[in-house]
Amino acid sequence: MADIYIKLLEINGNSKELCLATVTATSGSTPQKPGSSAIFEKGVLIAGTVGGGIVEEKAREASILCSETGKSCLVSFDLDNEISDKKEAICGGTIEILINANPLIHRSVFGDMMKSVANRETGILITMVTDFNAGQVLVNRYWMTEKKIPELPQEILDEIVPEAMLMISSGEQNKFESVRVSIAGEEPSPVCFLEKISPRPRLVIAGAGHVGKALSEIGSFAGFEVTVIDDRKDYANASNLPFADRIIVKNIGTAISEINAGKGTYIVIVTRGHSNDAEALKPAIRSGAAYVGMIGSRMKVARMKAEFLKNKWATEEEWARIHSPVGLEINSKTVGEIAISIVAELIQVKNKDKR
Repeated sequence: MADIYIKLLEINGNSKELCLATVTATSGSTPQKPGSSAIFEKGVLIAGTVGGGIVEEKAREASILCSETGKSCLVSFDLDNEISDKKEAICGGTIEILINANPLIHRSVFGDMMKSVANRETGILITMVTDFNAGQVLVNRYWMTEKKIPELPQEILDEIVPEAMLMISSGEQNKFESVRVSIAGEEPSPVCFLEKISPRPRLVIAGAGHVGKALSEIGSFAGFEVTVIDDRKDYANASNLPFADRIIVKNIGTAISEINAGKGTYIVIVTRGHSNDAEALKPAIRSGAAYVGMIGSRMKVARMKAEFLKNKWATEEEWARIHSPVGLEINSKTVGEIAISIVAELIQVKNKDKR
């Protein structure tokens, strides 16, 4: 979800003509779920989506009015219409969308959020919405991490901090919750939308050959932050790896040992030979990464397993967590198919606790 805010900060032009639309609540069948966002500039969709089709058109129309008035609003659409009504949606549910006029008045909050993401720190974007009348709302935003709690009335913190901390500790990459808060003697009561913002899952590829190159492209497309490691400058360079976010030219085993791998890190070993695979696997196998996979035939994998157990480089339990041969079994043959099968397995592992 951080991508929409990155795009927002990158946009040049008159910030007062920008609107940020965010789905805040749904019921029944809807084209998007809470947390989905889109940026409109003078009624033109710039980035993201709140559902496409008729829903997005209604949000676009609302954004034009908000741009003209400079006032934010909450709009709700009933999608349970007759199929004969070509101007209405027929998904069968309802959807509520916050249209935030001039969202860049919260530029500093988004900036703090981006700093946290760059440091691979997860946090919660708090959007506090106070509904006054006729859908007109006041929007305030705050950034919260485990280490930094925003300055808000204690009554509000008591309501939102426990939920926010649960969201941060959750294994889900992105979550969106709403909390109605109450302050004694103050009406109307605001609602706080809590949006979990996490760094992109990190894909570390050991080896910049044909498979590593294809894997970096497909992995990037799938939403991973891609790091490629190789000790050959002819392979480990931006020209050969245009989709990599980071390229490390170094001894592969040394480089992997220096990576602070955790539950958001996925390591795939596709080097040019058995000895290089072993050097990469030694630090990876006990790194704490969410996924460690190694390419190779079943015979090669069996030999490496025997070697690792004999030399006490791994226990049976540790080896059992290694994905090797790597990738989902889709009878892949070509380099592209192999890369697709690997990324599919990464996604499967990443999403296994989020069903």
